Amino acid sequence: MTTSSSLAQQHFSPERPLRVAVIGSGPSGVYAAEALLKQTAVPAEVDVFDRLPTPYGLVRYGVAPDHLTIKSVTKGFEKTLSDPRVRFLGNVEFGTDLTHAEARAHYDAIIYTVGASSDRRLGIPGEDLRGSMSATEFVAWYNGHPDAAAREMVLNATGVAVVGVGNVALDVSRILVKTPAELRESDIAAHALGALEHSPVKDVWVLGRRGAAQAKFTTKELREFGELSGADPVVKPEEVQPDEAAEALITDNVVKKNLEVLRDFAGRTPEGKDRRIHLRFLVSPVEILDDGQGNVAGLKVERNRLDDQGNAVGAGEYETLPVQMVLRSVGYRGVALPDVPFDEKRGVIPNLEGRVEGRAGEYTAGWIKRGPSGVIGTNRKDAVDTVAHLLTDAQAGALPAAPQPTRAAVDALLSSKGVDVYTFPDWQSLDAHELAQGETQGRPRAKVVHKHEMLTHRKESQKAER
Repeated sequence: MTTSSSLAQQHFSPERPLRVAVIGSGPSGVYAAEALLKQTAVPAEVDVFDRLPTPYGLVRYGVAPDHLTIKSVTKGFEKTLSDPRVRFLGNVEFGTDLTHAEARAHYDAIIYTVGASSDRRLGIPGEDLRGSMSATEFVAWYNGHPDAAAREMVLNATGVAVVGVGNVALDVSRILVKTPAELRESDIAAHALGALEHSPVKDVWVLGRRGAAQAKFTTKELREFGELSGADPVVKPEEVQPDEAAEALITDNVVKKNLEVLRDFAGRTPEGKDRRIHLRFLVSPVEILDDGQGNVAGLKVERNRLDDQGNAVGAGEYETLPVQMVLRSVGYRGVALPDVPFDEKRGVIPNLEGRVEGRAGEYTAGWIKRGPSGVIGTNRKDAVDTVAHLLTDAQAGALPAAPQPTRAAVDALLSSKGVDVYTFPDWQSLDAHELAQGETQGRPRAKVVHKHEMLTHRKESQKAER
């Protein structure tokens, strides 16, 4: 009788390793590659693809620029992507530069880890006015994402409403009210730093449709509002005081600590700083008002109450916030990949514990697998779980063998299409350049934000080495 371990030796060996393509180089993708390297049952070789020249996805382009300690996770990522069994192939678009059929021809397994790059809408009148956009777009702009770096961002608002009470909502609000000196201590993109230094913003309203006890932010991020040098936190006491019966049922320590911080803010006397962060609860946006020329001129909100099931119910009481900009932060959403199954309702790739439904040898991990939840570290276990299923299938002989399972075949394919592949050494050179430029400016990093500049830097570096 043939055992699963002997099947692994039959099918995969150091001479003919398990060939895996990881589509997406954010945390989930790198964690998946790491999990494949750490196991010893099946010799494996991994190619990690990204449509951008730069790796790390959400860590580079989603994490707040002033949260540099969170970004230190890339030290571990660098170790994984530097391993000789792994290649980073950046500037490669899945679906065009590498089609689904081509990936199947060169890899025994594919893991989709493309995250959730779109956002959910509010579904209210005025949502498409100038000055109304998703927090996703705003974050991409100030973090220097190549898709957003060239966008003209007119920051002429004195009042901004941020709809949502997760950490992303707190991030964009904090960036809007930080002083130029505080912003220079971050790795925010230069174009955003210049625009924010001259921003006239005075008031930011962070809006939650349910109560403070239902907010999704973490206490550490919330506390930061009490430590800003140029902004006062403002909280209405009546909006952060659950009734006694409801509070007695709270068991989550994060919620308890959040309520403590919010009540501390509510009890403070504002210090008269130039800017204010208003943390509001039990209010829902119902209409973004038009100034008559297509611009945001205010946000009408309705007061809510919680029903017995904890749902927000409109109370029929309204107020209008004096804002000229509205940023929605009510959830990320996955985007379909060419020739890959997609659940439009949930915004994920349909899967059973990471195995893509109806597709032998295809897997998924991260937000595109389970939806946008958790923090960066959450994706490690998620990726490890998916890889465990992949390895089980590999050992059982359940993977469809790739007919052209070599790196050379992949390189020849991309070369024939004229794809300008950005390698991990190319990224390491750019990384060193950004750090050096940042040092000359007294900043942690000076990001290169345009794709053509990344490719130009690579050419100039190669010339200098010759």
